Amino acid sequence: MTSLEAARGRVTEFRYGDADLRALNLADTHLIDGRITGLRTQSARLERLRVVSVEFTGCDLSSIHWSDSKVTRAVFRDCKLLGAVLEDVVLDDVLFDNCRIDYATLVRVRAAGPVILSRCSLREAVFDGVDLTAAAFDGCDLRLTEFNGGKYRGLDLRGNDLSQIRGFTSLRQVVVDRTQTLQMAEAIAAELDVTFGEDLASG
Repeated sequence: MTSLEAARGRVTEFRYGDADLRALNLADTHLIDGRITGLRTQSARLERLRVVSVEFTGCDLSSIHWSDSKVTRAVFRDCKLLGAVLEDVVLDDVLFDNCRIDYATLVRVRAAGPVILSRCSLREAVFDGVDLTAAAFDGCDLRLTEFNGGKYRGLDLRGNDLSQIRGFTSLRQVVVDRTQTLQMAEAIAAELDVTFGEDLASG
């Protein structure tokens, strides 16, 4: 394929890659059973997309704005989504593997099925009103990652350093290891801006 646009809004059984675009704008489009490799774009706006069985590999989708869409049985591998905004996007059976999602904002994103983020960097990302009840983070960089409200029952956070998470009180009923209790305490203490007595004495 030379373009992801289609006259009838439906692209199936496709291969698209090694494209360097100034802008990518897609709306009311179905992408089904395909591979997108090495796509780079300076800005992208995706609206009302239906993505099914698509693999994204080595793509730079930084600053993308993706809204009102559903992504099913998809893989994002070695991709950059720096500063991305995902709003009202439903994820169902989606894997993010070794992706950089730093400074991203996810608003009302919902995991309708299994969602796994493995070896991803989420530094200073913001999760606002999301539903991650069917999700798992594994070996991710969660430094200053912020959680504002939402649903997290059963979210699996084992295998991650939780000591610098923000908004930890929103993470009710998540799954952690007992060994992560101290990390959780560090995160909550930082959020409450507590002062330790020994620090006062030394001052």
